[in-house]
Amino acid sequence: MTHQAYIRGIGYYAPEKVLTNADLEKIVETSDEWITTRTGIKERHIAAPGETVSDMAAEAARRALADAGLPADAITHIFLYTVTPDYYTPSAACLMEEKLGIRGKVVQDVNAACCGYIYGLEMARAVIALHPEAKVIVAAAEVLTSRTNFSDRRTCVLFGDAAAAAVVTAEAASGKARVVDARLASDGSLGHLLTIKGGGSGHPYKLGDVVDEEFFLQMNGPEVFKHAVRSMAAVGEEIMAAHGLTNDDIALFIPHQANLRIMEAVARKLALPPEKIMSTVARFGNTSASTIGIALVEARNAGRIPAGGKVLLGAFGGGFTWGSALLQF
Repeated sequence: MTHQAYIRGIGYYAPEKVLTNADLEKIVETSDEWITTRTGIKERHIAAPGETVSDMAAEAARRALADAGLPADAITHIFLYTVTPDYYTPSAACLMEEKLGIRGKVVQDVNAACCGYIYGLEMARAVIALHPEAKVIVAAAEVLTSRTNFSDRRTCVLFGDAAAAAVVTAEAASGKARVVDARLASDGSLGHLLTIKGGGSGHPYKLGDVVDEEFFLQMNGPEVFKHAVRSMAAVGEEIMAAHGLTNDDIALFIPHQANLRIMEAVARKLALPPEKIMSTVARFGNTSASTIGIALVEARNAGRIPAGGKVLLGAFGGGFTWGSALLQF
């Protein structure tokens, strides 16, 4: 018997420090007008010195647990999606578990880049299908500024730091969302278009080496834009067609908050009007795996999701990875 999976609680955490476009004008050759016109971003949150992915993920999880009305020890699994873990080992998920004051759970870090939240929902569905008693935390967190080259004006204006979390269980609850379906895909042949290489086994450092540009995120923006729009639109169309849905059936579309132009282009391909697009990119920038989780909380809190409404999620990220999920509230 296959058991349904429900998002029982959601939460997010963003660091206190805010870096505005005006602040970036003092760091690199850019302007508020240039950034806003090309990306829609006005500001982004920056982790405090010493603030880690596991710190932020644990706080987002506490908020999701409070929303779910569950104690931390009720959790059986923690899946933490990130490309910027605290360390190679121990895993950020293990550190997050300790910071939640629990132990003995199933925990792991997973790298699905900006698709982490959607990949995590599918992972949670799979666990619950086998273990209906499971209570899963899907966390997505990034300290992308730790891998941002602030002398590269093409990329440094895009990224911020934040974490989001969802508690997924087999038990339905009033006002919570059922994870109806998820569709995931990837294409490693295009991975060279968006990379963070330095320090990995393919680009190791020896003692005394100077960190080079490969340590930081590098991206072929125009090519990423093209593939992101095409792939997100295609997987969104696929999941709607699989459930016999049209754009009229979608109450809200929550895309990965990478860049306002990408988000609007995907929505146009899906024939979704502007009023059905949830956007938080102006306030948070691109926080990679956590953007959809943040936007989901903001949408619910703003009353953007009607009772019984269907919400379409879509993401695209390094790897390349992409995916879509369908939620019913």
